[in-house]
Amino acid sequence: MSTATQPAPPADQVVDFIRRIRERVGTVVVGQDVVVERTLIALFTGGHLLLQGVPGLAKTLLVSVLSKTIDLDFARIQFTIDLLPSDILGSEILDQRANEFRVLKGPIFTNLLLADEINRAAPKVQGALLEAMQERKVTIGSETFPLPAPFLVIATQNPIEQSGTFELPEAQLDRFMLCHRLNYPTPAEEREVLRRNAALGIQRQDKGAIARTEFDLLDKRPVGSNEDLIAAMQAVQEVYISDFVLDHVVELVNRTRVHSALEVGCSPRAGIALLKSSRARALIHGRHFVIPEDLYALAPDAILHRIRLNYEALADGLTGQDILNEILDEMGVSPATVSPR
Repeated sequence: MSTATQPAPPADQVVDFIRRIRERVGTVVVGQDVVVERTLIALFTGGHLLLQGVPGLAKTLLVSVLSKTIDLDFARIQFTIDLLPSDILGSEILDQRANEFRVLKGPIFTNLLLADEINRAAPKVQGALLEAMQERKVTIGSETFPLPAPFLVIATQNPIEQSGTFELPEAQLDRFMLCHRLNYPTPAEEREVLRRNAALGIQRQDKGAIARTEFDLLDKRPVGSNEDLIAAMQAVQEVYISDFVLDHVVELVNRTRVHSALEVGCSPRAGIALLKSSRARALIHGRHFVIPEDLYALAPDAILHRIRLNYEALADGLTGQDILNEILDEMGVSPATVSPR
């Protein structure tokens, strides 16, 4: 392709905006660079993100600092077994003075919704999120209300504890553009976490004092405006995708549908998610075009939660990552280049 027909590189202001976000997040969250990248990808593409990891890996802290960094409305819902759909969406209440019903909107009417431990809620509550996540609107009574723009759901899930949890149905999982699995910090990162925590001190309150936490370090001044976010979202749409990259996505998705160890392969939504997230990753890394490395780095997050192994594969002790590595190896990619981390 000639130089004249190549798209322009990302604008300096967009690159600077991304740098400021990562620097601000880094003042509170230690390490977790890949998780920060995934949250930015979700934000810049409008796709929802599911974070799987044991408690204590700063998932809630990360989402909180991200909302304040870009001046977004933020709401958190702690999912529990007794949660009702109306607790999320809102409900109609009777105004006795006016003798009429009025709508009380729920916490879902926000820009950034943290659904904490989403698998603890009953299926009826999980299903209440489907319309909102897919269509960006909510129906309360006989009225339909559009959700604010942008609207993004970041859900967390504990993959270890099974007591009192409900497995997310395939239809719900497919709504999440990416599902990222968090690992423990490295020894060096954990040492820095401990060092910072030891230096937090106390905070005077009323007549006494309380121990400070990492949440007290959040700087409420945003590093960018909504216009900066819109510019970044527009820049993602201008990232170039070659036919070569498209062919790789089509081949990868189709191989999941015909693999002998898989009972359920990927839907076209997986290919769309992989392309959209790859464009955002290219932008974050300062490129104006997608390369195969973007696809393979994001493949575990876009593919693994959308496939289901058959009984024989499970009996043989295989995992989704094993199958994905095998597919990528057949496509000429070393499995070492793709891991959930």
